Amino acid sequence: MSRAWQALRALRVRLVGPAKELVGTDQFGNKYYRVPKHESRAGQIIPERRFVEAVNREAYQYQIGDFPPEWEAWIRKKREDPPTIEEILRNENYREEMKQKVKDVSEKDKLLQAKEYEQGLIAEPSHTQVKGHASAPYYGKKEPSQDPTSTANTFQPGAWMPPGSDNSKNK
Repeated sequence: MSRAWQALRALRVRLVGPAKELVGTDQFGNKYYRVPKHESRAGQIIPERRFVEAVNREAYQYQIGDFPPEWEAWIRKKREDPPTIEEILRNENYREEMKQKVKDVSEKDKLLQAKEYEQGLIAEPSHTQVKGHASAPYYGKKEPSQDPTSTANTFQPGAWMPPGSDNSKNK
């Protein structure tokens, strides 16, 4: 009977392809699978396929951080072997240590800057207020004016001359 099962299995692999293999799960409960490289009915070589079945998620609901970076690297074939739980925990601890170190250095830097400001070693950053854009008609004013600015009623063609110009010089 084992020969019959082998024949049926070989036929199924030939027609449908190999079954998915559970490779591992992560701490969130996501399951990671692979379908090994195989040959299709037409004789084409189908490369290995890796995928994840997420817990209670639809494909469009994925967010950054839903999967550990080590598993994501495995799915994207950036690494050959699936990660171990020890590796994931070790890397998570390392990331937490780095976050704490960055926080400590940032706080230390702020204290050092405050001390340097007090001692006059460096100038404090200036705080400018933006009053508008230079292309706005009311630049530098508190509010746009409602008064008309047109000179259409008093304008005389040829009456205005630039300051410092003399009519007698041109004639």
